[in-house]
Amino acid sequence: MVEAVPPSLTDIARTSVRTARAFGTRIPGAGTVLARSLEDAVGGRNVLITGASSGIGEAAAARIGAAGGNVLLVARTEQKLRDAATKIERRGGAAHAYACDLTDPDDVDRMAAEVLRDHGQVDILVNNAGRSIRRSIAHSYDRFHDFQRTMAVNYFGPVKLILDLLPVMRERGSGHIVNISTIGLQTNVPRYAAYVASKAALDAFSRSVAAEVIDEGVHFTTVYMPLVRTPMIAPSRVYDRFPTLSPDEAAELITDAIRKRPKRIATPVGNLSQLNYALIPGVQDIVVNRAFKLFPEGDSGQQQSAEQKAFIQATRGVHW
Repeated sequence: MVEAVPPSLTDIARTSVRTARAFGTRIPGAGTVLARSLEDAVGGRNVLITGASSGIGEAAAARIGAAGGNVLLVARTEQKLRDAATKIERRGGAAHAYACDLTDPDDVDRMAAEVLRDHGQVDILVNNAGRSIRRSIAHSYDRFHDFQRTMAVNYFGPVKLILDLLPVMRERGSGHIVNISTIGLQTNVPRYAAYVASKAALDAFSRSVAAEVIDEGVHFTTVYMPLVRTPMIAPSRVYDRFPTLSPDEAAELITDAIRKRPKRIATPVGNLSQLNYALIPGVQDIVVNRAFKLFPEGDSGQQQSAEQKAFIQATRGVHW
């Protein structure tokens, strides 16, 4: 029988200080005061960002590169990645391009192995790449592939990457995984069953794993991102008249997540909706059903009604 070795006082003190700091930065108000600057959080560290060739990912990569992070850019199109890397380098930052199809587990393994070979470890992983589909269930009965495709990009891809990179984080006793989710997961938006379900799966996976590794210095953060003006929403012309964040404003939410390492970052609208659903789910279903009826499947090109405008303003950031 092997006798258990009691932890040393040094180990206990180190763990206590690390835990106190981690929880301190998550206290509203105190978090802003105690959090590191972005330069302190990413300076000299390897930050891998998926979906980094455009939109939110590219904007976040630019901010992190300017702050001294060694940015590892991941997306499918190599030339776009190289262009994004060149922009960061011209501003004095360090960036490296790694083309990868996140829907292919073997390709994820290859890319992760190359990253670890070239850089030794990933200190911060930002799972930003995603696929969105706006389609009601009535138009989805014969489109099971929509659900498969969203799960492949939004769930299985990030999970495979986490499985490849997490062991080194745990061995080193340090790491941060930031998952870009959606406000739709808090508001139960209609027409996005495939998209929201895939994000919910990653959220549940991360919450379960986080409880296993927090004492080893590895942290998970979920950003419930509101509507952002990116190429992903361009096909849904109905959003041309919706208020949105810019990619740079969305990137600031990501850098705040990196600086503060909270469990979650969300908007007041998202948090209130989540609370309402916990307390009065039936009432929220009725309200959301009204939004479903107000905003059509496509874009009729007609001027917004007064009710539509009021609904949009009351639920800023929600993609109806």
